[in-house]
Amino acid sequence: MDIKSRLDLIKQVGEEIVTEEGLKTLLETKKHPIAYDGFEPSGINIHIAQGLLRAVNINKMTNAGCKFKMLVADWHAWANNKMSGNLEHIQKVGKYLIEVWKACDMDLKKVEFVWVSDQVTDDNYWKLVMQIARNSTVKRIMRCSQIMGRNESEALQASQIIYPCMQCADIFYLNADITQLGMDQRKVNVLAREIGPTLGFWKPVVVSHHMIMGLNLPPKTDSAVERAIEMKMSKSNPDSAIFMTDSGEEIKRKIKKAYCPEGIVEENPILEYCKYIIFEKFKTIKIERPEKFGGNVEFDSYEELEKAFSQKKLHPMDLKQSTADYLNESISPVRKKLEKSKTAQRLAEEIKTFKITR
Repeated sequence: MDIKSRLDLIKQVGEEIVTEEGLKTLLETKKHPIAYDGFEPSGINIHIAQGLLRAVNINKMTNAGCKFKMLVADWHAWANNKMSGNLEHIQKVGKYLIEVWKACDMDLKKVEFVWVSDQVTDDNYWKLVMQIARNSTVKRIMRCSQIMGRNESEALQASQIIYPCMQCADIFYLNADITQLGMDQRKVNVLAREIGPTLGFWKPVVVSHHMIMGLNLPPKTDSAVERAIEMKMSKSNPDSAIFMTDSGEEIKRKIKKAYCPEGIVEENPILEYCKYIIFEKFKTIKIERPEKFGGNVEFDSYEELEKAFSQKKLHPMDLKQSTADYLNESISPVRKKLEKSKTAQRLAEEIKTFKITR
């Protein structure tokens, strides 16, 4: 694959790339740059974006030639008081998530899972954390609190002040050339770019992927980060998201009541699911509807579908019905694989008994 093709593939993942020129240079000088993403194990309800979409994005990165490292941020979740601060429970959730990605057809031959609980046994890791902390102000670290699904006005525990320093250190400890995380992680990735050269490191290229919004009425904000935090909090409101273990009936129920005003494209979660999930899995989308309403219609691209919806040639209820069907078709094979996996089933049953905390 030539440089342009590799660059175009990564651009499909990145809603924002800092910087595109830096990425191009990296691909020209390094055949297999190291990219990383991290996840905080925090519950059994795995959002469809965390499952299916993450697998799609990582497969694109590895197909573009990246060597991918997935960081299991168990200590970060511990610092953030997830699962009532029970590290053993957090780690079992992490193992369950890996089983979910196996079922989502993530190309695990090209992905290395790295546990933070292994990193913390290395004095060099803590030296890096201390270097980050010594070269950052408390105010600057506080501004990074959004990476934890928090905001600056919250009363943070001392462990949550350490968290951004650890996440910034992770980048250099993993030798990551590319940070491929969500838009909600942007602030700490920019911190790494600013502080890296000061500490004798490099400026990592930041490839920030889109964050799927919740199914409910969108929050009154223009901030992509605020919407991302809303999505992170969706586990406290199960009806605001589609989860990997939802039944076909549950998916239909949630989609039916989702926010989807006629003709409105902006801040429309149903269209987001079509763009970022369904059209990644299917080449065309068929909308079934009665003849008196124009009969069935087929779309070969998201752009075609969006145009028809904006012109009110496609009713929200017809779109919702087909969206629910395609989502169920996407998730169904994953559900079946998880049901057949003894490891996944054992972990799922254990996790159900755990106390989940925000």
